[in-house]
Amino acid sequence: MLLRKASSSDIAQIEALIARSARGLSLDDYRPSQIEGALRGAFGVDTQLLEDETYFVVQAAEALIGCGGWSFRATLFGGDARKERDATRLDPATHAARIRAFFVDPSHARRGVASRLLDRCEHEARRHGFSQTELMATLPGVKFYAARGYVGAPLIRYDVGSGESIEFVPMRKQLPPL
Repeated sequence: MLLRKASSSDIAQIEALIARSARGLSLDDYRPSQIEGALRGAFGVDTQLLEDETYFVVQAAEALIGCGGWSFRATLFGGDARKERDATRLDPATHAARIRAFFVDPSHARRGVASRLLDRCEHEARRHGFSQTELMATLPGVKFYAARGYVGAPLIRYDVGSGESIEFVPMRKQLPPL
């Protein structure tokens, strides 16, 4: 497995990976209509992360099997299609870095792919002066993040259109010093 920075040439493969991951790993927590609604905006490629060089992919042979990133910008979740985006730069002294858009291919789930990505993202956030991270966890991701030291806040609902909403859990972690 190779972990590397994502590039714009990866976008089509990342989009396909996000759809496979959401459809394959979320069915115990979300209805298919919620998943499809989330794929139209709450989930998706955020090209700002690619431009900032803070998004990573894990590759096995020629296939992408995982993706995820971190951000020093205010947007907490969502792809390019999400309307409520905010590219304001965060101050590491007063804000938490954002952990963003983690997805793993169902055939590679629970094999350390997300852990490798999260380790890299937390390390990069620390290198850039952040002492905390926060994220918006999908319900299938809550146990993973909790096992990695993230503490959850009350569940929120996000409107994904067509009368559907999806539940997320805001989570936060204090990072150890470098």
